[in-house]
Amino acid sequence: MKFCRFLPLSAGEGHTPAPAYGLLEDRGIREISGLPWGECTETSTNWALNEVRLLAPCEPGKILCIGRNYAAHAAELGNPMPKEPMLFMKPSSSMIGPEEAIILPEYSQRVEHEAELGVVIGRKCAHLSDEEDALAYVLGYTCMNDVTARDLQRADGQFTRAKGFDTFCPVGPCIATQLDPRDILVECRVNGQLRQSGSTALMAYPVAFLVRWISRMMTLLPGDLIATGTPAGVGPLSADDTVEVSVAGVGVLRNAVQARKAGFAAA
Repeated sequence: MKFCRFLPLSAGEGHTPAPAYGLLEDRGIREISGLPWGECTETSTNWALNEVRLLAPCEPGKILCIGRNYAAHAAELGNPMPKEPMLFMKPSSSMIGPEEAIILPEYSQRVEHEAELGVVIGRKCAHLSDEEDALAYVLGYTCMNDVTARDLQRADGQFTRAKGFDTFCPVGPCIATQLDPRDILVECRVNGQLRQSGSTALMAYPVAFLVRWISRMMTLLPGDLIATGTPAGVGPLSADDTVEVSVAGVGVLRNAVQARKAGFAAA
């Protein structure tokens, strides 16, 4: 199944459209009641794709990110591989959905794309043992772009400012539930040109390990999001670019890139 979150473009007279969850199908969306990671049932309401706007498919309390999880990416930036997963966080305010614009901040001269497999938690978990099936706590997988102000990352020596700007965490278009995360192709194209292409089989720390490892430091809650690292090939984004992150079995996450305008405020 592919769960999505969407906003109808119109509602009945006297009603304001509200975000809803549904099942993304070939011909449109079948709305569900409840949450994908909780009690949910299909309804009789169907939507054509041109009747809705797709939103980021989850509303995480935490966005947890893993740095340098692909050796070739660490090498391209001149960094050693970490001896254990490098964990950092992005604020939930940085998240946007498909077709929303990435806004280049005035404080950075080098903003780069980072295509990643995103992991959406489906069940509360903490202190998982080596014997437990960590993937049983995962709802599914999505596309992510860990947009990074590379010059600020290098200047600060830590990642909060460089990765935390509004619009720096595109996510979508859906959550695919029936994937094996051990060998999934992750790619990035900018203006149609392939920039990144790598399998999750190249991860130093696979998904099951990461879920188990993170759970021993903090409780993971339904809807939380884990970004699992990016393959080699990261590069700059410029105003008027279109960046596409694709994850096999999930789909394509597409976002335009815009320069910051006076008076800009993220939606």
